[in-house]
Amino acid sequence: MIQYIVGVSLLLVSLIITVESRELADDVLKLPSQVSQFIHGDEKKDVDSVGTRWAVLIAGSSGYWNYRHQADVCHAYQIMKKGGLKDENIIIFMYDDIAFNEENPRQGVIINNPRGEDVYAGVPKDYTGDQVTVGNFLAVLLGNKTALTGGSGKVVDSGPDDRIFVYYTDHGGPGVLGMPNNPYLYADDLIDTLKQKHASGTYKSLVFYLEACESGSIFEGLLPKGLNIYATTASNAEESSWGTYCPGEYPSPPPEYETCLGDLYSIAWMEDSDIHNLQTETLKQQYHLVKDRTINQNTAYGSHVMQYGDTDLNKEQLFLYIGSNPANDNFSFIEENRLPSSSRAVNQRDADLLHFWHKASYRPECETCWKAFIRNRERSRSVESCPASGAASCG
Repeated sequence: MIQYIVGVSLLLVSLIITVESRELADDVLKLPSQVSQFIHGDEKKDVDSVGTRWAVLIAGSSGYWNYRHQADVCHAYQIMKKGGLKDENIIIFMYDDIAFNEENPRQGVIINNPRGEDVYAGVPKDYTGDQVTVGNFLAVLLGNKTALTGGSGKVVDSGPDDRIFVYYTDHGGPGVLGMPNNPYLYADDLIDTLKQKHASGTYKSLVFYLEACESGSIFEGLLPKGLNIYATTASNAEESSWGTYCPGEYPSPPPEYETCLGDLYSIAWMEDSDIHNLQTETLKQQYHLVKDRTINQNTAYGSHVMQYGDTDLNKEQLFLYIGSNPANDNFSFIEENRLPSSSRAVNQRDADLLHFWHKASYRPECETCWKAFIRNRERSRSVESCPASGAASCG
């Protein structure tokens, strides 16, 4: 009897080991595109539950010396488009004075990295020139067509199952973000609008990527939890963000360019999105990669990327917000696969100075360059000195 029990027990143990071995083998033999799921679990479980994806992309500056901001937004659009978002759900704010600017060495083309791929082609012109305003931006977020002034009329007409991605890039200061037309965007006004959007019940979750100096001050202590909003910023509340791919630095833009092509935080998240399968990469994984690249090896040429709001949302896949390029289906995120850091970068507030310095260096007769620079510096300083309360004198 005892021998019988022992025999049955050994048989059961053998069966369990065999089943577990087969299950392990099944996991180990997964395709490369499924490796991340093996390591991190089934990260694609929510893919089928995606509602409509919406994207609002804002370049808050004008002038050729601020080339990088509109280049950032154009690059972001190309990522959304390749990811499967429809133009009707992508809303672009950009002054649109760069591509055909007389200073642009490649007329009708905008590049965001030294390799020179055009990111301007096909970009919708929803809100341009004097239509790039705080009022229009907030109306678009709220889906309020009656509050618009000019433009295409597109708004975030979202429903309760939809996800929203917002990306803003420009100059900033404590509690304030620049815009090419007065007034500027103040933290209190933005947070109040986000609260209104949440109260309307017209989105499932919202992700906000923000590139600006002191960008952490827009959300720190102001963005409450419970709004289903996850935000990351290029810098903390007290430091500058950085331009990259600048003349005289490495890597440099093509020699005919006398301006920075991009911003360090923005380039980090976009170049990561360009090469990975965003159906498996999470917001958290991208946050850590971007944070590591933007700190720039702990040199003086970097900033501290921060995250705010409902940080538990960072467990979700990027695909849920910005789609994923089918060409990257076999390129899963691997923690060791880090993009290279820039060896040098330029403080956002000095990037315009660099542009005019290079112009004057190569063309000493360019007296108007410095006059334009002085005007732009006065504008930047007014953004930096504006109190977060939004005093009218700061416009």
